[in-house]
Amino acid sequence: MGAQWKHAGRQASNNKKGQIVGKLVKEIIVSTKLGGPDPAGNFRLRSALEDARKNSVPRDTIDRAVKRGAGLLDDPVTYETMTYEGFAPHQVPVMVECLTDNRNRTAADVRVLFRKGQLGAAGSVAWMFDRKGVIEAHSTQTGVDLETVAIEAGADDVTPIKAGEGQPTGGTMARFICGTSDLDAVSKALAAVNWNVLTSEMSYLAKNFVELDEAKMKEVGEFLGEIDDHDDVHRIYVGLKPQE
Repeated sequence: MGAQWKHAGRQASNNKKGQIVGKLVKEIIVSTKLGGPDPAGNFRLRSALEDARKNSVPRDTIDRAVKRGAGLLDDPVTYETMTYEGFAPHQVPVMVECLTDNRNRTAADVRVLFRKGQLGAAGSVAWMFDRKGVIEAHSTQTGVDLETVAIEAGADDVTPIKAGEGQPTGGTMARFICGTSDLDAVSKALAAVNWNVLTSEMSYLAKNFVELDEAKMKEVGEFLGEIDDHDDVHRIYVGLKPQE
């Protein structure tokens, strides 16, 4: 979510192995700490583990991250979530979610990263987004009545989506939207009727989108790419209309 500004070349150039592993390890640690070490009942951890395996993170690194999140190691680390709000060039609203063990360092770095944009105070941009639970799931069946599935699972909305890289093909892929307090219940309800929950996370969904031409889109993409490269940056949410 929120990464529609990326394009293949930029993403490929940014996929530095060490950086990816570091971010995935953080997500595993935080997911385990919040929801427990059992991926069967912790959909956020399950998604993090799948991402780690897709990116060839070593098994012992994954196991150590889970143990660290569960507090089973002698060198525990605590990550906290920090959210920054502001504007990319051309007044594109941006929410940046970080996982950090040093809030002062991260805050200073984010101020520098926003030098070509505008870093705002808390609440300056958040009102342009809805805080929602977002679940992406796959069913092996075709011709599924998604609205009925969403209602029975307790979701507020649902849209069919295309499978991303490394995701199952065939059958039905869908994105379910729900309230943040309902995220776990909806994820479990979908799994109970044989939907494979691929991602289950709280997200910021833009209420409106800024539309830019190709040249301005490139400028915004470069700005966001620099932010995304920072080790502490976990998610970026953007009110930017994706190009077709």
